[in-house]
Amino acid sequence: MSTDGLEEATGEVGAHADGLLCYCRPGFEPELAAELGERAALASFSGYARTQRNSGHVLYLGTDGAGLSRSLPFSELIFARQKLRLLAELRDIDPKDRISPIFDALAGRGRYGDLMVEHPDSDEARPLSGLARAFGNALRPALRQRGLLTEKEDPRLPRLHVCLLAGDHLLLGASDIGDASPWPLGVPRLRQLSEAPSRSALKLEEAILSLMLPEERERLVKPGMCAADLGAAPGGWSWILARHHFKVIAVDNGPMAESAMATGLVDHIRADGFSWKPPKPQDWLVCDMVESPRKVASRMAEWFALGWCEHAIFNLKLPMKKRWEETRQCLDAFREQAGKPLIVRARQLYHDREEITVFATNPAAKGRML
Repeated sequence: MSTDGLEEATGEVGAHADGLLCYCRPGFEPELAAELGERAALASFSGYARTQRNSGHVLYLGTDGAGLSRSLPFSELIFARQKLRLLAELRDIDPKDRISPIFDALAGRGRYGDLMVEHPDSDEARPLSGLARAFGNALRPALRQRGLLTEKEDPRLPRLHVCLLAGDHLLLGASDIGDASPWPLGVPRLRQLSEAPSRSALKLEEAILSLMLPEERERLVKPGMCAADLGAAPGGWSWILARHHFKVIAVDNGPMAESAMATGLVDHIRADGFSWKPPKPQDWLVCDMVESPRKVASRMAEWFALGWCEHAIFNLKLPMKKRWEETRQCLDAFREQAGKPLIVRARQLYHDREEITVFATNPAAKGRML
């Protein structure tokens, strides 16, 4: 195991395997491997991570996959886009008959309520997208004929995942509805609207969709709420909040995009987000400032500690090295400095780059709609 939590792929895994298969952003395999290793150890599971740099996925092997999966809820994982229980690794498959080895590997494992045939989001695996679609069309009826897949999608049963690594190499995994991403590869497909002030608007849209539970979205994202957007320019996040009919104070010394101001719900204050104080407490605080993660985490915690907000979504820009360690330390410091029990979820979203996005909420909040 290397010091950054990454072990290069060596040796073989048999057809039947046990452990976890997690997808991630290519290049962040060391961070995911380190996170899985540390959290597995804290849950008293031994094992090891196996991956290749820029492969877009990590295998955590040598342990009870089902037990480890229960101990590591998907909602608590930061660098994983998807979490699957590893069932088998199939190598050197005959391209003329990929289905029979899958039947053999699934024998005696019960039925599945849905099927996803996918590939890691990596440069090497991306050309397999056409094969994944075609193979899924062939595999689905074959599984149903064998009684391995329900005729219609059944959320009460596990979902079967076939992850193609090459034309003759695939992984089989299973996910439990409610403890995994609902989207193929864990990636929500959001459309960039032409009037959006910046690409960063998609980050906030994905954060609301991915980090908040449905009941939280219904309760906490309501027309009439007030929000502060620190480091707002050019206004992508303010624009998203305005689309949810929030009243937004956009704090930034830089100019705001015309489309954000045209909503009529955004008030632009030219000030520094690290020193500006709200005239009254806000329901929400959002922040996508390009600053050190510890500085941003500390500022976000200060808002909670002083009672200036009840809910927040913010980004932490990560350093080039020891990113898992920095992430853990920033989140620990944020929780401690906030001075109150908060629900905190963090993840590296699809639309994030060298950063993670954090959602924090005060469960005792009653709301301050205008």
